[in-house]
Amino acid sequence: MPIRKIGSIVLASAFTISLSAGFAVAQESPKQDMKTAGTDTKNAAKDTGHAVSTGTKKAYNKTASGTKTAADKTASGTRTAYHKTEDGTKTATHKTVNGTKTVGKDVGHGTKVAAKDTANGTKKVGDKIAGKPNPQ
Repeated sequence: MPIRKIGSIVLASAFTISLSAGFAVAQESPKQDMKTAGTDTKNAAKDTGHAVSTGTKKAYNKTASGTKTAADKTASGTRTAYHKTEDGTKTATHKTVNGTKTVGKDVGHGTKVAAKDTANGTKKVGDKIAGKPNPQ
C-alpha cells in the first residue's frame, strides 16, 4: 500500500509540474499582449467600417428606389386625376348644353302660351268694352 501512495504522489506532482509549465509557456509578454490588443482593435475597427459602409450603400439604394417608386406613382396618379377631371368637365359641359336647350325650349313654349293667353284676354276685354257677348 505505501507504494501506491508514493506512486499517486509522484503522479500528482508530475501532473502539477506539467500544468504549471504549460501555463508558464502559454503566457505572453505584456508587450505582445499590447500588440495583440492593438491588432484586434484595428481589425474590429475595419470590420465596423465595412459594415457601416455596406449599410450606408444599402440605405442609399433603398432610398433611391423608394424615391423613384414614389415619383412614378405620383405621375400615374396625376395622369389619372387629369383624365378623370377631363371626363367630368366634358360631362358637365354636355349636361349644361342640354339643360340650356331644354330650358330655352320650355321658356319659348311658355312665352308662346302666355302670349296667346294675353291675346285672348285682351280680346275678351276688348269684346266686353265693345259690348259683344262672350262665346261659350
